[in-house]
Amino acid sequence: MTSTLRAAAAATASAALLLTLAACSSPAPEPTPSATETKSVVVLDRACADDSGVTVAIDASALEDGDSKAWCIGTDENLAAADALTLVNVTTEGTDEYGDQVVCRVNGVPAEDVAIPAEDGSDYFETCQSMPAAFAYWSIWTKPAGGEWGYAQEGLSTLQLAPGDALELLFTLNGEPAAPAS
Repeated sequence: MTSTLRAAAAATASAALLLTLAACSSPAPEPTPSATETKSVVVLDRACADDSGVTVAIDASALEDGDSKAWCIGTDENLAAADALTLVNVTTEGTDEYGDQVVCRVNGVPAEDVAIPAEDGSDYFETCQSMPAAFAYWSIWTKPAGGEWGYAQEGLSTLQLAPGDALELLFTLNGEPAAPAS
């Protein structure tokens, strides 16, 4: 009788092991994409005309060969500033000392090997080691829907933008421009 019980126990254990292995080898069901994963975002090469999206702008016109550009990200949801910049293919670089809390370069501007003229006539080269020079720097500006431009109170990694808001990265050289144009 003992050998019969052992055989039955072994058969039960073998069947349980086979069921466990079969469950492990079955492919997991494909996850269903959420609404945010499937939603497409439209990016236009101009500022938003109304509260229908988030405007992102960069203005380096204070620099020789610098330019200005604006985009409209069509969205009806809040958007992280860092994500908005990614959507419009704008890259930023921080500093060695302060990381991404300080914007040192936008799309590689100003390049480390390009001389920036100071008011005293000397040339300055931005190395992004610490804080940029007080006369040549990028600033982060925000404008709430229907509001006025103001310095951002937080960095790009935590700043949230709502539909109708605008974000501008502005390069100021020797005090000009002091604020976004519009």
